[in-house]
Amino acid sequence: MGVHQNLVILSTIAACAFAIRPSAYSVFLNHHPAVSFKPFKPSQFLGNSYFGNSYKGFGGSFGGFGGGFGSFGPSAPPPTIDPATLTCGQPPDFCPKSRYRSFDGSCNNLNNPGLGIPQTPYGRLLPPKYGDGISALPVSSSGRELPLARILSLLLFPDQPIDDHVWNLNAMQWGQIVTHDMSLAAGATQSHKEFTQCCTQDGQFVDRGLLNEHCSYIIIPEDDPVHKLTRTKCMNFVRTITDRDRGCIGGHQPAEQLTVVTAYMDMSLVYGNSDAQNRPLRSNVGGRLLVEQRRGRDYPPTETNSTLVCESSLSPDEPCYLAGDMRVNQNPQLTILQIILLREHNRIADALTALNPHWDDETTFQEARKIAVAEYQHINYYEWLPIFIGLENSIKNRIIYPTAKGYVNDYDPTVDPTILNDHATAAFRFFHSLIAGQLELINEHRQSRGAIRLSDWFNRPSIIEEGNNFDDLTRGMGTQPERDSDQFFDSEITQFLFKRNNTFGGDLRAIDIQRNRDHGLASYNDHREACGLPRAHTFDDLNDLMSSKNIHLLSSLYESVDDIDLTVGGSLEALVDGTLAGPTFLCILTEQFYRTRKGDRFFYENGGTDSKFTPEQLNEIRKASVSRLFCDNGDNIENMQPRGFQRLSKSNRLQPCSHLPAMDLSLWQDASSPHAHGNYPFFKK
Repeated sequence: MGVHQNLVILSTIAACAFAIRPSAYSVFLNHHPAVSFKPFKPSQFLGNSYFGNSYKGFGGSFGGFGGGFGSFGPSAPPPTIDPATLTCGQPPDFCPKSRYRSFDGSCNNLNNPGLGIPQTPYGRLLPPKYGDGISALPVSSSGRELPLARILSLLLFPDQPIDDHVWNLNAMQWGQIVTHDMSLAAGATQSHKEFTQCCTQDGQFVDRGLLNEHCSYIIIPEDDPVHKLTRTKCMNFVRTITDRDRGCIGGHQPAEQLTVVTAYMDMSLVYGNSDAQNRPLRSNVGGRLLVEQRRGRDYPPTETNSTLVCESSLSPDEPCYLAGDMRVNQNPQLTILQIILLREHNRIADALTALNPHWDDETTFQEARKIAVAEYQHINYYEWLPIFIGLENSIKNRIIYPTAKGYVNDYDPTVDPTILNDHATAAFRFFHSLIAGQLELINEHRQSRGAIRLSDWFNRPSIIEEGNNFDDLTRGMGTQPERDSDQFFDSEITQFLFKRNNTFGGDLRAIDIQRNRDHGLASYNDHREACGLPRAHTFDDLNDLMSSKNIHLLSSLYESVDDIDLTVGGSLEALVDGTLAGPTFLCILTEQFYRTRKGDRFFYENGGTDSKFTPEQLNEIRKASVSRLFCDNGDNIENMQPRGFQRLSKSNRLQPCSHLPAMDLSLWQDASSPHAHGNYPFFKK
């Protein structure tokens, strides 16, 4: 796969030209103003020549952007191959007709059944930039080493606690759900202790003769303000597995990193990415996912390898969860959202079982999964995504259709939904700046009863089962502000990341920068030019989007403006009005979410397949909201604000859960059901 030719490049820059106040999002949600669309034709990637956008300076404007329900027969999704048995992902031999998604994403695109499956390379907007053209870490234009990732983190991304005035912590945390659903680099243990030791347990260098070939440790400067106290010299860093490592390509072809999850927005973090991953998550009764009950509440099943997965736990008896994604236990609020999605599936399955008792377990499971994924996609695209990439930008680039009443038949089998390396490794990681280091516990009256420290509960989910913490942390997400979208990163993730039982821990920002280099991403300047901005020839040319202070720091750290890492440069740009990203990252994010929608045959609004919802069912799906999810699946949440990603305000007050729109699941009653003419008002919840 490698570098994809004929890439769809959206003219994102001009779509972000208008100054959008954050309140415009509230207006959109409340009134759904009419939108007129102009014909849109994506540009084509031809070498390094992109669309000819015009640009009018920092703070100025950017210019030139280019149902039937069906019958229930033997229509289970096609079987999938266990990724653990593969070297690189391989498409199936044939695609049986099915009204449901496969677990591994195969056969979504019937012309190219292997698109979006696990164990395949990320895509790229630009060719890789390795030091040797094949796989070595990039170097500066002069051939010397690039500045240390840890120094860049310390000097450019310090901790300055500035809260967002509009959006709450739920907006940040939901973003982690989305990224975990769409991307997981091969070989990464994520928050868990690496099997490959590139540094000793106490942060010293490993003897070079014993160093694994995949090691690329992060060097700690001698005068590091934190780690000099413990004399730490390096942080462990293991490179991502590539198609070259697996022997899938050879010769002088550049390495492409592999992702081990599906590219589609399919809730694979709940359901798994293969038949083998899905099986232990099923109860095989009533279409439900497997749960364990404690104190009358449902929790995911126990992870059998809990001492490794929940390595920070103080006792093997503490809860440690199994889910469709290995990162489920990473931090408390991520875990809560995963449990809410699991409970939502089972809530829907129970309703469908009552409506259609003649359905077998598989039919009920697949229908519940289909509805749950549709709710999730609707929340992602119409409630969450406009916060990050802008309402006007989303509409102009046909990523959302807020005035649609019926189907939106925009599926295009020529669009490749593969996750872009530029997106997963750089642009989307910018939102780590939104993370708050203290998680507030908020009661039903929206009063704080304290907070927990994020670094104390990495890979230790037991905190959410203590007392009322599940609901209090859930309300905390909806009440506490996220950190501002800027260059400042909380010290909980730059000094204490996954510290386990140590005084200090890792540095997520340094890891982000090192991962950028590991994946050989093209430079910031290359991406900037590709997105229609003028190429910078000197550091001073960056003053259209960066502050003079940051330009001075960059010039003191990098030898050339062409050496600036994408992760670094994109994070220092001024934000486009009405979005949470600068122009370069916004260009990449818009491109990715356009592809993710348009390249998904099963996207919930598509009416061109046998698996489509009826128009009436689709209108019910459009009632889904994150606040409704919290109401339906919290332990005892009785009130939520209508716009669950937005902070409480006079225009976004708390309401009883019974006042929030809810789906009427009785529309999923099969015509042949013995209860077909019954009255089921309770299925609205």
